Amino acid sequence: MVSSSRPAALRRVYQLLVELDEIEPQVWRRLWVPDTLTLAKLDRVIQAAMGWTNSHPHEFNVDGKRYGFPDEEEAHDTPTLDDRRHRIGAVLGEAIAGFRYTYDFGDNWRHTVTVESRLLPDESFNTWPVCIAGQNACPPEDVGGVGGYAEFLDAIADPSHDDHSEMWCWSGGPFDPAGFDINAANTALRRLR
Repeated sequence: MVSSSRPAALRRVYQLLVELDEIEPQVWRRLWVPDTLTLAKLDRVIQAAMGWTNSHPHEFNVDGKRYGFPDEEEAHDTPTLDDRRHRIGAVLGEAIAGFRYTYDFGDNWRHTVTVESRLLPDESFNTWPVCIAGQNACPPEDVGGVGGYAEFLDAIADPSHDDHSEMWCWSGGPFDPAGFDINAANTALRRLR
């Protein structure tokens, strides 16, 4: 459904579990998002909650449809629908149980997103995007995908590793793969409002 210029009425809040695939330790976030958000805004919410910088393209794959920023030159059988024109509630409805989210087609960060529940909105606490739980730090931007991240972790954790100093400088200092700060995630989400 294409969004209109007037605000849509809030009917549902989706509780989403966003899990970064193929990474150990497992990186995940649990989010509440109102059904009135566009998928483009959901991208920003996931970016903020995960700790990504939103500096690369993304794509949603929901029920066989692709949503993102349409590219006239793309070579896919399925066209990309403009995610700025589709609201979460219209896309997920009452039946969709999960979907895929991919960020940075070079590093190819694939996420599994599970719709854990559909909640009634309550103006006092859940009508805006919020991260209610999470675990572990997301990999640094441009680290080289799953394989590059594993190499980065090996190098950063071992001061005797040949690439330790280089990775230390590149990442700006120490990196804790278990480091997740829910307050920082929600501060980033508040900035989006």
